[in-house]
Amino acid sequence: MIYEIADKAQKAVKNSCDAYEIYIEESKSIELDSRKEELNFAKEEIDCGVGIRVIKDNKVGFAFTSDMNKIEEAAMQSIENTKLNKVDENYAFAEVEKVPEIKKVYDKKFNDLSLDESIEFLKNTIDTTIDQGCDITGSGFSASEGRSLIINSNGVSIEDEGTGFGIGLSVTIQKDGQIATAYNSQSSRFFDLDGEKLAIGVCNLAKSSLDTKPIDTNDYDVVLDYYAATGLLQTFISAFNGENVMRGRSILKDKMGMEIANPNLTIVDNPLLENGMCTSKCDGEGSVSEKTELVKDGVLNSFIYDIYTANKQGVKTTSNGLRGSYLTTPMISPTNVEFKFDEMKDLSEIDKGVLTTSVLGAHTANPISGDFSVEASNAFKIENGELTDPINKAMISGNIFEIMKKVEGLKSEIKQYGQFIIPKLLVHDLRVVGQK
Repeated sequence: MIYEIADKAQKAVKNSCDAYEIYIEESKSIELDSRKEELNFAKEEIDCGVGIRVIKDNKVGFAFTSDMNKIEEAAMQSIENTKLNKVDENYAFAEVEKVPEIKKVYDKKFNDLSLDESIEFLKNTIDTTIDQGCDITGSGFSASEGRSLIINSNGVSIEDEGTGFGIGLSVTIQKDGQIATAYNSQSSRFFDLDGEKLAIGVCNLAKSSLDTKPIDTNDYDVVLDYYAATGLLQTFISAFNGENVMRGRSILKDKMGMEIANPNLTIVDNPLLENGMCTSKCDGEGSVSEKTELVKDGVLNSFIYDIYTANKQGVKTTSNGLRGSYLTTPMISPTNVEFKFDEMKDLSEIDKGVLTTSVLGAHTANPISGDFSVEASNAFKIENGELTDPINKAMISGNIFEIMKKVEGLKSEIKQYGQFIIPKLLVHDLRVVGQK
């Protein structure tokens, strides 16, 4: 069916513009959501749509539809919409290149997964949470299968497919008038999630966060657990966006070839990563996927681009023109961002420090300067290489770009949270402001 849609759209548009790009997407999904212990939302959905971009007289136009009987109308609308835009010779579509092989992105189990089985899986997670003595504030489960096809007037034709599964859980626990909360999630390309392990881990975190003690304001070695790290790294990675660089909104603008991170660290944008949540054969423009070393041994090596921004800068696209769906045009975005440390520190090497599981307020960080002030959540003292007392409210402040110059990896499991594939991160001499 997907090729029939493409053929229909191609016939409708090819003689009325200078160049065209047709993106078709089919998806199936299951979504579940609970409030407290009760399932309050369940949805099974099938979606299909087409997005059409055209270039005519060096102006670009875009339109989309989910009605397969209105493909011709969408095609004509995309051409009509070019009249709304300015002439710009930097618009172009992907050229034909060898399509790479990707591995471990599709789980056939999805085809046999029913709504009832999904509900049972989430229910087992909820039951385990209750058995652990925690109250559930919310939980959710999702499973999806996606298939896409992108073709254009340059001869590009790339079909891609993948599956994704995720579960999240937030809990509270009360003891002697004290309340503690905790949250965690799992995601995978495969239905290998372990809801019971998640429930036990989240409940243990909540229990450990009771009986908090104050901490003195000082500079500490701070361990950023996965969620805490990813919250702050969003600001850091946005500085590699080629559009931000071009518009002067990136502090890294004039630092190409300079040391911006610990020489022990290499950062790779890798859309070819096995089992990666953002792995694909090509980006949303049909540019074939390729690895990009953003930072090599601490030195700034590359920014990320889509075709348009690359053309404006006189460079080649890094295949980072990603789409949210057929409803949108591509936008510059990282894929699987791997943080690779040559060496890792051990918790036992930290004499006096703080571990924070997550941070509140990371979105308030200054995207240009990198300054931040966040609240540590589910935080613990580190004394003589061991986790000790949970910490009462505390604020952590610093600058993400300064942090990266001295960040180290802590010996821990490498996990993917969102776009980041990281260990726990260790930052020296970070300001922690204690609150009574």
